[in-house]
Amino acid sequence: MSNEKLELDNEKLNLQTKLAYGAGDFGPAVTANVALFYLLLFFTNVAGIPPGLAGSILMIGKVWDAVNDPIVGLLTDKTTSRRWGRRLPWMFYGAIPFGIFFFLQWIVPQFNSDQSSNIWPLFWYYVVIGILSQAFFTIVNLPYTAMTPELTQDYDERTSLNSFRFTFSIGGSISSLIFAQVVFSVITEPQQQYLILAAICTVISVLSLYWCVYGTRDRILAFEAKRSKLEQSAQTPFWQQIKVAFSNKPFLFVIAIYLFSWLGVQITATVIPFFVIYCMKLKNVDVPTVLIAVQGTALLMLSIWSYLSKKIGKKIVYFLGMSLWIIAASGLFFLQPNQIGLMYFMAIMAGCGVSTAYLIPWSMIPDVIELDELLTGERREGIFYGFMVLLQKFGLAFGLFLVGNALQTFGFQEVIPGQAAPIQPDSALFAIRIIIGPIPTICLIIGLIFTFFYPITREMHAEIMLKLQQKREKDI
Repeated sequence: MSNEKLELDNEKLNLQTKLAYGAGDFGPAVTANVALFYLLLFFTNVAGIPPGLAGSILMIGKVWDAVNDPIVGLLTDKTTSRRWGRRLPWMFYGAIPFGIFFFLQWIVPQFNSDQSSNIWPLFWYYVVIGILSQAFFTIVNLPYTAMTPELTQDYDERTSLNSFRFTFSIGGSISSLIFAQVVFSVITEPQQQYLILAAICTVISVLSLYWCVYGTRDRILAFEAKRSKLEQSAQTPFWQQIKVAFSNKPFLFVIAIYLFSWLGVQITATVIPFFVIYCMKLKNVDVPTVLIAVQGTALLMLSIWSYLSKKIGKKIVYFLGMSLWIIAASGLFFLQPNQIGLMYFMAIMAGCGVSTAYLIPWSMIPDVIELDELLTGERREGIFYGFMVLLQKFGLAFGLFLVGNALQTFGFQEVIPGQAAPIQPDSALFAIRIIIGPIPTICLIIGLIFTFFYPITREMHAEIMLKLQQKREKDI
């Protein structure tokens, strides 16, 4: 019976399961990247909200999104369903509300005919809708991220699984940018552009989530059947679980690596549209092309980095990718409007680093969960992934707030609906260059320092799994 129970741990995942799992990140990536790249620009250039208030709207939504992650993570750990397991019910029932509230962010209600009097009602509308949208994003995405260690417990197979996940994730990002480019080329009215783009992304995101639910269900239920037989009767209280999680030293390194990596990603992604339009003197329709250069490179590099991580290790791969990105970020600060070709070259270099920011931290976290299980006898995927995503969203919230308020502080002028776009002062252009160059560079360097000291190697993980196997055999 012990061999039967351990068979699932060592079994390789089939292509169908990997594709279905990857699809679960396609829809959220489509919506998240459209919001990341365009929502701040939409607020300032379409809704007519000052950049400081616009950044605050996004920050409030993301802070709430971050706070609810550990709560949803704990609830998914405690969820029981014979039909769906622990994670899938949340995705199944949350998919449609998630799509609806994402779409509602791109409507511009007219509460008052006077634009200046309309700003604060718009502010509160977007705050409420943003909070609801982010809540349902957590409901579908947090359970999804916690599924990785339940699908496979093989060290290298997890890197492969995450490469599928982020292939779909980056593919979703690229798809959203292609949709944006097509919509922006065909439709000229700004508000209609964003409404149609949001509608397309909404439908695609909901369908992809259901593909994931039905495509991974059998594998998840097989894991649940095994887990329920080994599960301890006594469960650790929530606050004690948090304390135990943060006493796990490798976990602290992983969340630090991820926080600073994604702070660099989010700040860069948020300011790229402003950099392309105002510093490089290009048009709105050119923004998706630049972003595709970054995300397309990241997509192509995923399989290469995944292969190299098996040969030379996760740490070295992370160092190589981040070094390329640091060089690119430093160069962007000095770019001039006539250096378009060089801009695309630096976008490609940055994409090489972005792919490691996707792949490596998420490949590390399941190893941390196994160490925790060995030390405590419990599996707490929801808690660990909840805090992982929490920090991602705190990074995004801080990044959006920083970008919006830095632009306003340095004199950036929002577009007033019905009027011509204003000419931006030199101080605002300089702020955009600082945000796209030196600030991400500092974040990435800090992430590299934490990566250097990360303690779990392939050999250490093999020892952890051997001890876990022996412990499980004794429990049977």
